[in-house]
Amino acid sequence: MERKFSPKRPYILRAYYDWLIDNDCTPYLAVDATYAGVKVPAEYVKDGQIVLNISMNATGNLQLTNDFVQFNARFQGIPQEIFIPMGALIALYARESGDGIMFEPEEFEGDLAQQDEIQDEQPLSFVEAVDKTKPIEKSSSNKSSPKLRFID
Repeated sequence: MERKFSPKRPYILRAYYDWLIDNDCTPYLAVDATYAGVKVPAEYVKDGQIVLNISMNATGNLQLTNDFVQFNARFQGIPQEIFIPMGALIALYARESGDGIMFEPEEFEGDLAQQDEIQDEQPLSFVEAVDKTKPIEKSSSNKSSPKLRFID
């Protein structure tokens, strides 16, 4: 039986955040603003992403939990509550040096329910995804099928 571990991202986030603060750096958090459940001021989103200063001076009630990042901040003097599901985090880095960490894709328990909802709207198999109005060409030659390559 395979053991299921909890996601690493929340632990790495908190450790790196503490390291940045201990070294008098300003922690900036890059976020995928298109991710389900993200609550950030839309007018500051560029190309689907937003970068937020999460230093103690810039935030109020900062919470770095296992499931989300939440805090209060002011944008042009207007108070806003920010909510970021853990899966939406892209990177955490120091404003001063750019030193930081990019987060690897990782599944989160709350994301699974959202994926199930999205999955219901999507084709469940290749056959369902194929446009049935176009005839499928069958090749009589002995050519091998193309191999898939994954690019990092």
